[in-house]
Amino acid sequence: MNGQNKKDVKPGIEVYIVLKKDQRTGNKTKGIVKDLLTNSAFHPHGIKVRLTDGQIGRVCEIIEK
Repeated sequence: MNGQNKKDVKPGIEVYIVLKKDQRTGNKTKGIVKDLLTNSAFHPHGIKVRLTDGQIGRVCEIIEK
């Protein structure tokens, strides 16, 4: 899953996000979702989240378990 739909992203799931500073390079950061920061149900660049370690970015991939 690509993380563009809010219904797919929930606190506690493991995801890859792209941090603001990494948008040009596309480097991914792995972490656990703590909070959802996007209000809309869909976002073309990915739902913005805060990870448990405090980093904020847009979900680019949801890790299926």
